[in-house]
Amino acid sequence: MRRLILIALLGSVAQLVDGTLGMAYGVTATTALLITGITPAVASASVHLAEVGTTLASGLSHWRFGNVDWRVVALIGVPGGIGAFAGATFLSGLSTESASLWVAALLLLIGIYILARFATGKVRAVMEGRPAGKFLGPLGLVAGFIDATGGGGWGPVATSTLLSSGKLDPRRTVGSVSAAEFVVSVAASIGFLVGLGRENLPLGIVGALLIGGVLAAPLAAWLVSRLATRWLGVGVGLVLILTNARTLLKGLGVAEGPRYLVYGALIVGWAAVVAYSVRTSGRTGRRADVQAERELETV
Repeated sequence: MRRLILIALLGSVAQLVDGTLGMAYGVTATTALLITGITPAVASASVHLAEVGTTLASGLSHWRFGNVDWRVVALIGVPGGIGAFAGATFLSGLSTESASLWVAALLLLIGIYILARFATGKVRAVMEGRPAGKFLGPLGLVAGFIDATGGGGWGPVATSTLLSSGKLDPRRTVGSVSAAEFVVSVAASIGFLVGLGRENLPLGIVGALLIGGVLAAPLAAWLVSRLATRWLGVGVGLVLILTNARTLLKGLGVAEGPRYLVYGALIVGWAAVVAYSVRTSGRTGRRADVQAERELETV
């Protein structure tokens, strides 16, 4: 019983990260389960099954707090479901290890770009216009395919690409991607059942993850509705950089010791960028206050 309670708490933490930043539920939950001693196969199966319920709760919570653009959900979610079903049904046996390194490298660069863009205060450009359907459809298809065949990736691919496109603000990006992920999770789960058949499912672990995630979903959606756009972007950039640096270093066979040195250096660099952003945002706020006072004086 204590183990299930711990797993439920870990599920809450994973959903809090994913619901706030639009990514990393799979990475966070799977890593946490492995730490508790659960085998990789059981951890992967539990996370994928639990996501069906957690994504539904997350989508409804984001809708409740006004974080969802339903046009984006429809245009990215339906192709995402098709890509996920196809990947789970027909391509689940295909090795994507070599491709995952290229995807990780691309997402790492996107993470650096997003971090630099938001940390320097260039946020206005991220709220201009609206993403076109001809952009959202292929994005959903690719993100859904990668998610099903690679064991995760919907959030990192969809959220990061939408943010870097400059056509949707971070709050609606996170909310819309989280809501659309429900369609992707259902399609992938059906595809795995069709392609692999029913096996012994760890229902206790799935239930614990599900309960923890559902309880955390409203808090994550509320945080997104309250957090400043700038800091959402900075947080997304950090998660992309750390998770994809890990994938790259492990794929290239770098030893554990040097890997942790690199992680430490990345965190120190991120902290320096955040400190710079805090300083510049304070100056920007003071300049805005001075300008407002001058305008009042002229009235």
